[in-house]
Amino acid sequence: MSLPGVRFRSSLAGILCGTAALPLPMFAADQPQWGEQYTRNMVSGEQRLPEHFDPKTGMHVKWRADLGTETYSTPVIANGRVLIGTNNARPRDPQHKGDCGVLMCFDERDGRFCWQLVVPKLGPSPYLDWPRTGLVSPCTVEGDRVYLVSNRNEVMCLDLAGMADGNDGPYREEGRHMGLPDGPAQPVSDTDADILWLFDIGGELGVHQHDAAHCSVLVHERYLYVNTSNGVDDTHRKVPSPEAPSLIVLDKATGRLVAQDEERMAPRTIHCTWSSPSIGKVGGRTLVFLGGGDGVCYAFEAPSTGLAEEPLTAGSTGALKRAPSPLRRVWSFDCDPSAPKENVHRYQDNRREGPVNITGMPVFHEGRVYVVAGGDLWHGRRISWLKCIDATKTGDITKSGEVWSYAMDQHCMATPALLDDLVFIADCRGRVHCLDAQSGKPHWVHETGGEIWASTLAADGRLYAGNRSGELWVFAASREKRVISTIDLDGPIHATPVAANETLYVTTAKRLYAIRSF
Repeated sequence: MSLPGVRFRSSLAGILCGTAALPLPMFAADQPQWGEQYTRNMVSGEQRLPEHFDPKTGMHVKWRADLGTETYSTPVIANGRVLIGTNNARPRDPQHKGDCGVLMCFDERDGRFCWQLVVPKLGPSPYLDWPRTGLVSPCTVEGDRVYLVSNRNEVMCLDLAGMADGNDGPYREEGRHMGLPDGPAQPVSDTDADILWLFDIGGELGVHQHDAAHCSVLVHERYLYVNTSNGVDDTHRKVPSPEAPSLIVLDKATGRLVAQDEERMAPRTIHCTWSSPSIGKVGGRTLVFLGGGDGVCYAFEAPSTGLAEEPLTAGSTGALKRAPSPLRRVWSFDCDPSAPKENVHRYQDNRREGPVNITGMPVFHEGRVYVVAGGDLWHGRRISWLKCIDATKTGDITKSGEVWSYAMDQHCMATPALLDDLVFIADCRGRVHCLDAQSGKPHWVHETGGEIWASTLAADGRLYAGNRSGELWVFAASREKRVISTIDLDGPIHATPVAANETLYVTTAKRLYAIRSF
């Protein structure tokens, strides 16, 4: 079916795998994952992007698509398709009733709805899969394969074409997967997702997710890198799975587990492990970076591709399986070495002291890692720092690896955007910061007047930043502060703005907008 705004204010005063390809048009400037490929930098090389638009009049609005009522996922654009997670409060298919996580797929050209993945909530506790939150993980697309983590903490490989070209398997239980655990299988139609394989993180590894499973899957060569969303229980006073891994590696062709970390971050994690991994090449070797829920940034050596080819052995039940290899830590950097490291949950809801965590992604840029760590937004102290780390060192580099640190007297969950010699970051109070990337000294700070949970996007000489007051702010991406425009939208913005194929994508809680200036 075909799918069909905001007050516009402008200011100049003062101043964010696959295998075979689908028979769809290929574009050179897709955005197939959250952030720049591998490094996670929140920048884009797109040009001819709009600096203002008005959905009320339709000015520069290419198309808009209705979503659920709460949307926290950032869209990705690949091979003529746009994919985004949301909830099921406004069902596309009446057979799917109740609270579910939903991944929607739209046609990039006109916003036409193509298919959806519907995943029932994980129960029985609401703290496992928070009501109405929906599917919050951004997808990653490679060729005709879609990789994502569902709201039930399942790593999934989907067919980008959906069920329209048949059930390609080997997974064949889509109807049962869409149904409630104690209910019948649901009918499967052309507008449903085609699951190719599935790895249940909780069931296979004993991981205890909290509030929401969140990961932007990192694809590199033949492997997927996935943070596990291991976290606290309903009381927020303990971690039920202290031995469970925080980072796992899967074979992207089969979903087999091939490696995992052995850092035991969980007992030091104040809330959950929500930071997605990034990757970079340092001194001739490939390193995988993870922001731990314990406030430590880790670098692991990427495993060799031969791991997936090692022979299977018989387990205790006789089933063939392979024990995962341990990831080798190259370095670790404690973002707050003065914070408590034991019995951390006694600091629950302490806004003055306690441990820190990392929610945004580490960004690798020119031999350095930029990452934000700070108190938990919901339960921790109101402080955060943007850290610049020398990625060329080894061992515990807490003392030796810090290049600079920039303090913010507020929570921050964002991923930095590095453009030339500038770094941009937005904090939860709603301030946008522009810093010198070499020294960490601020060039300017601007108050937007609304909380910012998402990351900024630097593209086409501009910085785009959305806040929870429903405003999209457009700045000049420069060392001099200049506000180009502010656009009022129809609801809170929790997703990072995205640019692809000369189009800007902006997501509110209820709608996805495709904005084009020509």
